[in-house]
Amino acid sequence: MDGPVPGTPSLLRAINDRAALRALLDRGPLTRPEIGALTGLSKPTASQLLARLQEAGLVVLDGVREGLPGRTAEVYRINPAAAYAGALDVTPDRIEARIADLTGAVVGEHTLPTTRRRPAGELVERLGAALAGANPPDKLRRVVIGVQAAIDPATGRLGYAAAKDVPGWQIPDLVPTLSAGLGVPVDVENNVNLVALAEQAHGAARDSRDFVLLWADEGIGSAVVLGGRMHRGATGGAGEVGYMPTPGAPTAREAGRYANHGYQALTGGPAVLKLLRSYGVRGADFRQAVANAVRLAAGTGQRADDARAGLRDIAARLAVGLAAITSVLDPGLIVLTGGVVLPGGETLRELVEHELHALTIPRPRVRLSSVEGNPVLAGALDLALDTVREEVFGSTVRS
Repeated sequence: MDGPVPGTPSLLRAINDRAALRALLDRGPLTRPEIGALTGLSKPTASQLLARLQEAGLVVLDGVREGLPGRTAEVYRINPAAAYAGALDVTPDRIEARIADLTGAVVGEHTLPTTRRRPAGELVERLGAALAGANPPDKLRRVVIGVQAAIDPATGRLGYAAAKDVPGWQIPDLVPTLSAGLGVPVDVENNVNLVALAEQAHGAARDSRDFVLLWADEGIGSAVVLGGRMHRGATGGAGEVGYMPTPGAPTAREAGRYANHGYQALTGGPAVLKLLRSYGVRGADFRQAVANAVRLAAGTGQRADDARAGLRDIAARLAVGLAAITSVLDPGLIVLTGGVVLPGGETLRELVEHELHALTIPRPRVRLSSVEGNPVLAGALDLALDTVREEVFGSTVRS
């Protein structure tokens, strides 16, 4: 029989070990009495537990703490070098890598520029080079890769992206192939799903078990979290709303399966830039144009009126798609992120919420993302660390 039997001493040790390690992870360095108090263990049991965790290399001494006169207590902490995890954010232009130790502290980062025309055979080489550039202190235990596509669980292949946009990724048994090539267990996840995981852990969705995240950037995507869990769909494509048929936009029938059609054709970055230019708002790209529109809208005169009209038009377009999503899922929260909406700040968020509530019976809260930095990497690293900790925290029982 594999693993501990329910009710046996090994199971109790496993429960106690995990509780102590989780307390050390969440609370920082602790003394033996503090660990005992947090886990409900007696002094002898806490002592045995700490000895076991030290022997396994999961816990190390962190000095002593002065207590009552003449008394000191040894302080213990998680051994950060017990395991390392990696994250990759892959786009057509670059691969960004981040390495963290078991505590979650980032110990290495690297950005590898790339191009869309690399031969398919170089995929593993490029991913490995990005990880190596981050200088991991030791062998990685898990790597999570964020991509602008989704794995079909039935086939193991990457879908919801044209081959030209993800060169080298259209291979069978993608995850096993990457794991073998990189020499480390790999998970491949949709980049927008990873952003939603980061928002759930650290950002605007921390208090929400049912929410939708809309990523509005060059392209459009979303992530769906129901009952606190990511919903991926039968083919891995839950949330691929960029392809959602939308009034006023061409459909796949006219434009082609992976061409610019549907919701994305109305609300993606190029469409937003073209729209704002029609209102006289300029910018080198859609991000700058949205920011300029907000700045102009705060003023007076015709240019301000035109900028406000342009922002209302963007909000109305976004709201049409969000209304369709809301009518099906009835989420309690919608989180907005990406280069179309974040430069618009609260001004654009309020307009989107107003337009959405005018179209729907439910009135979900609409919030801007609050995760700083690269949210794809943040979500990927969280996912990798969750898996690594689950494995490592159970190692004392297996040993």
